[in-house]
Amino acid sequence: MEGLNLIATALAIGLAAIGPGIGVGIIVSGALQAIGRNPEVENRVVTYMFIGIAFTEALAIFGLLISFMIAFGVIQ
Repeated sequence: MEGLNLIATALAIGLAAIGPGIGVGIIVSGALQAIGRNPEVENRVVTYMFIGIAFTEALAIFGLLISFMIAFGVIQ
């Protein structure tokens, strides 16, 4: 059973990191395009970009939490 827990732990964090990784790329790409088109709003765009990145990375942190719970036996 321990082998299955290790596989479940790896899958939990691995799959939970795919979405936020893609999301952060899309957010940063959009921010750079917006700054390129209108450099005067750089400060505001960067602020919103970091807020968006924080919300997106929260999903990966939840996946990390679930993987720790699987690894330490909280979730069977």
